[in-house]
Amino acid sequence: MQKKTAGKKLKIGVLFGGKSAEHEVSLQSAKNVINALDKSKYLITPIKINKDGKFKFDELKKFDVVFPVMHGPFGEDGSMQGLLKLAGVPFVGPSVLGSAVGMDKDVMKRLFRDAGIPIGKFITLSAGEKKSFSEIKKTLGLPVFVKPANLGSSVGISKVRNENELNAALKNAFQYDTKIVIEENIAGQEIECSVLGNENPVASVPGEIIANQEFYSYNAKYIDAGYEVVIPAKISSNKANEIQKIAIKVFKVLCCEGMGRVDVFLKKNGEVIVNEINTIPGFTAISMYPKLWEASGMPLPKLLDRLVSLAIERFQREQKLKTTVK
Repeated sequence: MQKKTAGKKLKIGVLFGGKSAEHEVSLQSAKNVINALDKSKYLITPIKINKDGKFKFDELKKFDVVFPVMHGPFGEDGSMQGLLKLAGVPFVGPSVLGSAVGMDKDVMKRLFRDAGIPIGKFITLSAGEKKSFSEIKKTLGLPVFVKPANLGSSVGISKVRNENELNAALKNAFQYDTKIVIEENIAGQEIECSVLGNENPVASVPGEIIANQEFYSYNAKYIDAGYEVVIPAKISSNKANEIQKIAIKVFKVLCCEGMGRVDVFLKKNGEVIVNEINTIPGFTAISMYPKLWEASGMPLPKLLDRLVSLAIERFQREQKLKTTVK
């Protein structure tokens, strides 16, 4: 990494696009990030990765920091993070391990369960594996949600109430992944909390998503605006503190760094159930991660400054590690 001298701007490469069903969302996020980065501090280069995955990766080494604004497989799952580590370039967000386990809903939930983090019941199916409707109904009840294990932005998700809907949902989800998760329906408020930091992460004020459609789908998020956002969430200060502590625990259990948005359900009885983490959350104009930090007193330009600093701090810490036994 090139050292910044007094008055010299950091060279920031913003990666976006990629081989994912979330390609279009990534374009929106990247545009917002590029517009918000402080031009007096940074020389910004947009790096678009086509849907076939092609881009000039040998150019990555010329940047002081790379900001991957890529959602889903090949950008958020540890693939790009591994490439950037090999290239010796500081990058924003979790490293390989945190990205990989944060992307895979099956592995994520098993780690949550092992750490004593409250989660809903779920079943995992790999391609070719069968599970009858009656078995699923007995284990999880109805309705259930069928999701690709490694995807975000609610792509490929279906709400299922009967056997015909299950068959259609499985077919749909398996278009996007070779492994899917089937989750029980959890009635409650949908609360999101943003996390920021490396060794000592902090959490934003929680916010609430109120879906006007049957669930917080891709269309509801990005096309029809079928939801309302309440920031801060209308919950007690004690419950807000509890959710913030859980969000930080989720972040640490999954070995995350930099950033993450933790999504939970708050049931009527006060129980908090963790749904998932998003390790490269959306940065569109309507995305919750930056909105929650803005409500917490950190507007987007300052948030991006902090994320760049965290990337450099981690890189410098890792550079001090020995790579030989002599």
